[in-house]
Amino acid sequence: MPMPWTYRHSSKEWRAILDDLKDRMDIISDNMAYTAMDGVLQVFRRRLTAQQGLDFASVLPAIPRAVFVAGWLVEDPPAAFATREELTREVKKVRQNHNLTPDNAIEATAWTLRRYINHADLERVLSLLPEGAMQFWHVDVADPQEIAQRIF
Repeated sequence: MPMPWTYRHSSKEWRAILDDLKDRMDIISDNMAYTAMDGVLQVFRRRLTAQQGLDFASVLPAIPRAVFVAGWLVEDPPAAFATREELTREVKKVRQNHNLTPDNAIEATAWTLRRYINHADLERVLSLLPEGAMQFWHVDVADPQEIAQRIF
């Protein structure tokens, strides 16, 4: 089996993800984009068991996968999903003194990551996760090509 694209070209893929995040959130720095995405991933993983989290991480691109699992205290019990507004407030509390995350951080992260994930794999994993997981990663788009997988 050849090396997966996400491993061989992780820097190129990460650069594209950061650029998409910045464009979608209308922010200017890589640090802001990273902080927003990290917050979104932390808030999502708080709602999963360790096995569920690993199942979800397995469909992420290489660097977001590493960000997703970094620093995870797996012994903490999963929290319940909440409204998008409550989840967004929680995202903004991650590294609160250095966080300029916009209100659309969850939507922008979902929109961006969907462009780099096999959609069938993502939907399969989300269907196995707790209620609320599918809605967390849902993105409304007028044209599905907007979130079509960019890299195979």
